[in-house]
Formats: sequence, structure tokens, C-alpha cells
Amino acid sequence: MNWVQIAQYLPTVEQPDKEQTLKQMMIWTGITLLLYFLLSEVPLYAADAQQVEQALSQLRTFETLLGSEIGTIITLGIGPIVTASIVLQMMVGSDLLKWDTNTQQGKQKFQAAQKLLAYSVCVVQASGFVLSGTFGDVSGNFPLFAILTAQITAGGWLIIIMDDLVQKWGFGSGVGLFIAGGVSKAIIIALISPLTEGGTPYWIEGGNPAGALFSFATTLEATSLITMVSTIGVFAAVVYLQSMRVEIPLTFGNVRGFGQKWPLKFFYTSVMPVIFVAALIANIQIIGTVAAGQDGCSVLGCFSEGQPQSGLVMLVNPPTDFVSNLVAGGLGAVGTGQLFHVLFYVTIYTLGAVVFSIFWAKTTGQDSSSVAEQIQQTGMKVPGFRKDKRVIKKVLDRYIPALTVVSGAAVGFIAATADLIQAAGGGMGILLTVMIIYRMYEQLAQKHMEELHPALKGMFE
Repeated sequence: MNWVQIAQYLPTVEQPDKEQTLKQMMIWTGITLLLYFLLSEVPLYAADAQQVEQALSQLRTFETLLGSEIGTIITLGIGPIVTASIVLQMMVGSDLLKWDTNTQQGKQKFQAAQKLLAYSVCVVQASGFVLSGTFGDVSGNFPLFAILTAQITAGGWLIIIMDDLVQKWGFGSGVGLFIAGGVSKAIIIALISPLTEGGTPYWIEGGNPAGALFSFATTLEATSLITMVSTIGVFAAVVYLQSMRVEIPLTFGNVRGFGQKWPLKFFYTSVMPVIFVAALIANIQIIGTVAAGQDGCSVLGCFSEGQPQSGLVMLVNPPTDFVSNLVAGGLGAVGTGQLFHVLFYVTIYTLGAVVFSIFWAKTTGQDSSSVAEQIQQTGMKVPGFRKDKRVIKKVLDRYIPALTVVSGAAVGFIAATADLIQAAGGGMGILLTVMIIYRMYEQLAQKHMEELHPALKGMFE
């Protein structure tokens, strides 16, 4: 099957005719982000508001992580994109698809297949949402089913096109941009919003403000500060670990006395393993909801009023009252069941991130062999050794395999732990946002340097 030819018939964004300037790239990125926020305010026509509220309470944890807004046209968010990537990563990583993604032909096949699968997943996930009754009862009402499914599918396709736009005309990717935008919005609301759930200022309506700062000011309860303290703590930890790196000293083979250090970051595989784990768990939630019978139960667990109460669907949700119980009554207030829930939740994220980290390193050219090839092509070598790819690979083998595993374990553990201590935006949300913004800053700095000194451009490629 010629994936590249099939993908040509799908909606896509053309590459710019000439290289974009820093200002142009920032403008396109800003326009896309603004469009994303506008779409997040467009509600689904004919959706049942009560059912939407129930779905929000059930999937709120993953809403910002998938760049989605349940009940709006972008209900799917980046879910189809990362779901398609998960499937292909696993198939390529396990050699079910024998594609060499280090070659140009292999990359084209992978990207074409990912795009085709992402568009298809939009239809499947949209149908799953609607058939599960997330937006109202559609049994025996095909027109309502078609209207809701079409809207959600169209929103998913728009997100795919916007992601393509950012990759070709802006900075980074739409996946990262939408996550950072959604999480930043959630953090601002959770920490400093003076509005109540009704959307009016708390001093007018007389209710409880959504922001932790205003909540503490009105109640003077220490528990109101848990969210703020945990959020600041997680941010500090992630920023510190983001700055850690291993630097491999190298020299240029043809130039004596001149060398360069090849940096290997502590978060070696970046944020992608956590995104994959979040998308996988979101799909478990969707499948559990669709498969639930009249009693709200399925083989994946039971739901009550939209909330998971037992089984796998409950275990993959963070026990948000764990810290409150611990602060209020110590370990005695935390039961064995809740301790098992905490252990399972942390384990599934840590091990899941490790697995996806290994697959991601292999399929994106971050393994020792691929990095050695990159170093070889720059003309650099390991000091004291002859210029040989095998020597470079042997040195990299001391660090990269371990960094791949530790990086995945670290991001998974931080994400899960931050969820347990009720950090605003969610543990994965904070982790992703810090790393995405840091990466965008690096790209901005690099682009700015290239424009000031065009001769340096080749050194960054």
C-alpha cells in the first residue's frame, strides 16, 4: 500500500515558498493559538448540557492534556493525533511494520500513515463519544447522531490541519502548542480566578471563588493552599530537572584544538512518553464509557453519575482526595484500597512512560546508533580515538539507553505524583507546559541567532 500517495488526497497545509522570518513564524503561531481558543468556545449544536457536565466531571483530568474542550467543537483535541502516533510507534518499534524511520522514505511512509490514521481515528472517536451518550441519548435518533458526530469529527480534522500549519509555518508543533495553551488556561483559573462556577465574581454572587488564592483569602483554610504550594513545587522541580544534562566532549577531526560538547538532556525523550500515556488512558475511559451497560458497568469497571467507581477506569484516575485525607487524619485516614490505588496509578504512569520512551527514542532517531551517525556527519569525533562511528556509538551507549529509561520513568513519576498532590493543571499538564515552553524558547533563540548571523545556520541543522 502506497501510504504517501493516499495521504496526498487528505487536507493538508502547503510548505511555505520561502523560509519564514522570526516575526512571521511568531505571527502564524499566535494566529493558530487564537483560533484554537476561539474554537474552544464554540459549543456543540444539539448537545445535552446536563450530559456534557457529567462528561466534564469524568474526563476533566485529560481534557487539558489532550488540548480538548469537552462539549465544544474541539472535543477530541489532539487525541486522534497522538492515538495514531501510539499505534504506529508500537507497530514500527515491534517490527510489525518494517520501516526504517532513519531514512527519508521511511519517514515519509510513517508521516503519511500517521496522517491517514489520525483522520480515521477522528471519525471513530467522535462516533464513540456520541454513541456512549456523552452528549445526549441518540438511540434511535440517527439525525442527532449524525449532526453531533459530524461536528466533533470536523473539529478533530481542524486540529490536525492546525497542527500541520504550526509545524510548517510556526514554531514547534500544534500538539505542544495546544497542550501548553490549555494547561496555562487551567492553571490561571485554578490559582487566581475570582470567578465562581457560575462565571460571576465571588463578591457579587457570594459563592466560592475558583482560584486558590481568593479561596484562601475568603476562608483562611490551610487546605486551600495545597493547590498553590504543590503547583509551585512541581514547577520548581521540573525547571530544575530540565536544566540537567550530560555533555559529551567532542573534537573536530580536521581542526586541531577546536571542539564542542554534545548535550544529552536529563529529560532525553522530552514530553512525548507522557502524552502517549495520557492518550492511552483517555481511550480506556472512552471505551469504558461506551461499553458500559444500563447499570453503568463493563469489564473495565463501573460508573456512577459519570464518575468511575471501580475497576480499571477508576484505577487510572488519580485519587484526588488522597492528600486531603493524609493532611486531615494522617496515614490512619488512608485505607488500604486507596494506598493500592495510589501505587497502581504511579506505577502505570511510570512504567508506561518508560515503554513509550524506548519506542520514541528508537523511531525518532534518538538511539545511540542514530546519534552517532549525526555526530559522524558533522565531522566530529571522540578525543583520543580515530574517527569511527563505532567508537562514538560505544561512548553514547554508556549514557543514552540509561537516559532513555530514566527520562521516561522521571516524567511519568513526576506527572503521577503531581496529580496526587492536586497541582493546578494536573501533574502531566505542568510537566508538559514547562518543557514545551522551554523548547519553544530554544527554537526562538536559535532562529533569532540565525537571523543575526546567517553563517551559523548550518551549525544548528
